[in-house]
Amino acid sequence: MRIALLTYRGNMFCGGQGIYAAYLAREWKQAGHDVHVIAGPPLPELDPGIPLHVIPNENVFGVQHPDWARRENPLKLLSPLNLWELGVSRFGVFPEMQSFGLRLFMRWKRLHERHRFDVVFDNQSLSWGLLGIKASGVPVVAAIHHPLHIDREADFAIDPRLKMKIKRTLYFPLFMQQIVAPRLDRIVTVSEASRTEIERYFGIPEKQVSVVYNGTDLERFHPMPEQPIEADLLFVGRTEDRKKGIGTLLEALSLLPENITLKIVDGRIPDEGLVPRLIRRFRLENRVLLQREMLSIEDLVAQYSTARVAVVPSFFEGFGFPASEAMACGLPVIANAAGALPEVVGTDGSAGRLVPPRNPRALADAIADVLADPERARQMGIAARARVQRVFQWSDAAAGLVDVFEEVRRATHRRSRAA
Repeated sequence: MRIALLTYRGNMFCGGQGIYAAYLAREWKQAGHDVHVIAGPPLPELDPGIPLHVIPNENVFGVQHPDWARRENPLKLLSPLNLWELGVSRFGVFPEMQSFGLRLFMRWKRLHERHRFDVVFDNQSLSWGLLGIKASGVPVVAAIHHPLHIDREADFAIDPRLKMKIKRTLYFPLFMQQIVAPRLDRIVTVSEASRTEIERYFGIPEKQVSVVYNGTDLERFHPMPEQPIEADLLFVGRTEDRKKGIGTLLEALSLLPENITLKIVDGRIPDEGLVPRLIRRFRLENRVLLQREMLSIEDLVAQYSTARVAVVPSFFEGFGFPASEAMACGLPVIANAAGALPEVVGTDGSAGRLVPPRNPRALADAIADVLADPERARQMGIAARARVQRVFQWSDAAAGLVDVFEEVRRATHRRSRAA
């Protein structure tokens, strides 16, 4: 098939969406499909031979006055779409999903005439422009990793002030996504938990949403026993994302003996952000190591091998790459029984432990129990890697999505003939 893979932010360091796009493109290329990645900055690093079509933007969101004007050609900001982005971003609106889709639609006729795509696969922009692309006759399938409504509710739970609610409501393009998603040819997601939430927030029946699990790269993510142990526990993730549950983890650590330590790997910890404030509140200055540098994949793999147990205290995960990556590196995982984490870690206790969400005492007890028996923890790590190898392969994810594309393409052809 000739596949147009859309991702409004393509780099792996932007989070799971960048990882998702890069690995799917690689697997489709290796399987003989003609995949073209259409991405906005920061751009993905793709395997050789995969065409990249860049949808530029001026990156004005979050840039303070007058810094947004200090660029090589500030007059570019005067074009209508750039000016709109600049204006709405001053009110806290995140415009990149909308503008990515509109810019792509303006280029779509030329791109499609040249490459004749069989299907468009959108990586959760759910932009207005997709409706125009669908109207051109090309089937559009979109991945929803999890509804952004969940991120907004997590922010509301932390700060329920009306000012914050207005700010976070403006930030997320929920109205656009709720209009666009049900009008596309098919929605796919990465877990049963996300499928349930998609019906709840988008009104799309679960039976109309296909579940295709993510993969995890076992060649890159593997145990490195030569790495020295630096901490008992490891947390990997964006700590300023409230639904990641770092507050619950730090409170749980305060309930454990003082010899138990934690390493936090997050290259974007603000000096006065959530983590430094909570460390001071719980008096954990001597028990928490911070890895605040942006890491390459190879360095991240090494970090997983510097601890005995990985902890994923998220209140919701559409999938949970930190859990599956830790498992691939041979670590047992202690996670909240929330979102897709039970699907990733498993519920039989062989690869890790599940605890009730937002419960520091239960989390502390599970940590203490796993650390108390090093040999059992080692066996859990072996079982964790075996589970990833059995269930979460990128080749399976890519093949599963192609099955969805074929089904959608056949349905589109049937409708065309009937018309």
